[in-house]
Amino acid sequence: MIQVGINGYGTIGKRVADAVRAQPDMEVVGVAKTRPNFEASGAVDRGYDLYAAIEERKPLFAEAGIELAGDVEELIDASDIIVDACPSGIGADNAELYREYDTPALLQGGEDAEVVDSSFNARANYDTVEGDDLVRVVSCNTTGLSRLIAPLQEEYGIDKVRTTLVRRGGDPAQTGRGPINDIVPNPVTLPSHHGPDVNTIFPDLAIDTLGLKVPATLMHTHSVNVTLESQPDAGEVRDLLADQRRTFVIPDWVGIDGAGALKELAQDAGRPRADIWENCIWGESVSMEGNDLYLFQAIHQESDVVPENIDAIRAVLGTESQETSMELTDEAMDLDESLIPN
Repeated sequence: MIQVGINGYGTIGKRVADAVRAQPDMEVVGVAKTRPNFEASGAVDRGYDLYAAIEERKPLFAEAGIELAGDVEELIDASDIIVDACPSGIGADNAELYREYDTPALLQGGEDAEVVDSSFNARANYDTVEGDDLVRVVSCNTTGLSRLIAPLQEEYGIDKVRTTLVRRGGDPAQTGRGPINDIVPNPVTLPSHHGPDVNTIFPDLAIDTLGLKVPATLMHTHSVNVTLESQPDAGEVRDLLADQRRTFVIPDWVGIDGAGALKELAQDAGRPRADIWENCIWGESVSMEGNDLYLFQAIHQESDVVPENIDAIRAVLGTESQETSMELTDEAMDLDESLIPN
């Protein structure tokens, strides 16, 4: 069994912990927190050993009545691999600690690509990271774009990708994020960081990205234009995308008109935390004009990278092939179950 430690038990960390626990070949050694809060208490309630990420804050856990299993260094030493799910920038600070204990680690997409040995997406470059010490699971938006680009590139070839990303202002629990009542170019210059980030997965891809922030918390939405090297019809493209793992082509008849309805669908489907691990592509938006493909897709920023972290564990350690890992991950998480009941 692969022994997995999780440093950071917030939005991503708690979801990864539950996904690791569900896998047939993995165990959660424990999770680390910087301070006592409802998530720290929840980790203990769920049966996870809790480790202190900051030595001097250990008394705060005792005052809150939360039992600790040890320090984060002990967690790292006991793990075959660490998933660092700390806030952006902290993972880079932790990198030297992981190297000191000779424990490979996965960082998240908020870290700079220069900090790590490689960037990872399960669909696009699974076989490139085995044996690396530090691997970055790319961000939610880059994950969504990479899942879309990979089959299109393989099947049709790509001349150029142009994407406008309409981004949520913050996650539901991020009370300090914004905008509150505004629509903000973010950044106002071309490109947004997403295009260069996609190039860490597809180095030779021509891609331009623009970003907008809006006062929403539910999901991101992408307006995508891909100039293909061939001219499939829209139905062929829809079928190709529907056949992929971790893409959900929304049928016309279900009446999903936005992110709110998608989240309601996930709740009705019994998804934990109403998570949507798949790209949600509006089937009726998939259209072709000559060589140009157009579509809209929605990306759930809190959860789409979770299965990618699971696959990255196996990819770095070299325990399973891409196909086997993705199948194991999806089956264990019930990701292979449709959002729409039969």
